[in-house]
Amino acid sequence: MKLAATFYDRIRVAAAAVAERLDGAGAEVAVILGSGLASAADNLDDARSVTYASLPGFPETTVAGHPGRMVMGTWSGRKALILCGRVHGYEGYPATEVGFGVRVAATLGASTLIVTNVSGGVDPSLKVGEIVAISDHLNLTGASPLTGPNDERLGPRFVDMTDTYTPALRELASSVSKSLFGSPLREAVYAGLPGPSYETPAEVRMLRVLGAGLVGMSTIAEVIAARHAGLSVLGLSLVANLAAGVMTDRLRHEDVTRAAAAGAANLGALVQGVVARLPAAAGS
Repeated sequence: MKLAATFYDRIRVAAAAVAERLDGAGAEVAVILGSGLASAADNLDDARSVTYASLPGFPETTVAGHPGRMVMGTWSGRKALILCGRVHGYEGYPATEVGFGVRVAATLGASTLIVTNVSGGVDPSLKVGEIVAISDHLNLTGASPLTGPNDERLGPRFVDMTDTYTPALRELASSVSKSLFGSPLREAVYAGLPGPSYETPAEVRMLRVLGAGLVGMSTIAEVIAARHAGLSVLGLSLVANLAAGVMTDRLRHEDVTRAAAAGAANLGALVQGVVARLPAAAGS
């Protein structure tokens, strides 16, 4: 197959493949499921799936807990595009590639992005297994998906990030959480670091001073790409462990994915509840 000539062309070609193979055109909402969270898509109605590897130009996942599968179906009658797993900068991908799936979702018509991740708790009051709404982020990755020439067909050169995580969607998610689990969601600032090494205790102390409550190695590039494309954004973070220095045990990826798998059902129920109650056009 002949490769598309430009980044924009690659997005269009991949979106056309999703539209053809999954009936993906007209998706209302896109959901990215992070490490160990893929099972949250198990109760999608009329589900159809393809691997990222089978889509032209789509970056492939290489990390355990990220199956690299795109699923299309419905939740409460709302057409949803689910990205089971993501790619990361530490895998060697530039930030533009990390945001590629979001670009495809926007091209297919999605107006809302629900981005999920597992994170370390910088705030010592957070509990392992708790789902937290991301209120804002600190981009400490040193990278942006908007670096380089700007294609106006994808979005403007300069993007306002004042309400990056749409307040109305955070309120909605908190209301759904109270209905499902008996308590609203707490909110926190998410600090995105490049990884793949976990943070040092000194770095975690620095993040606390900067106002972060959560820390992880993903999400930032996807969210910037989503805002560039004009999507509303809801960020949900499952606390898989307390960050280095907050806890005394050593951090291991298998423990993180195990904690994520244990919380995936609750996260899936929350995401499904939010999708069911999305307004016809979520405000940005």
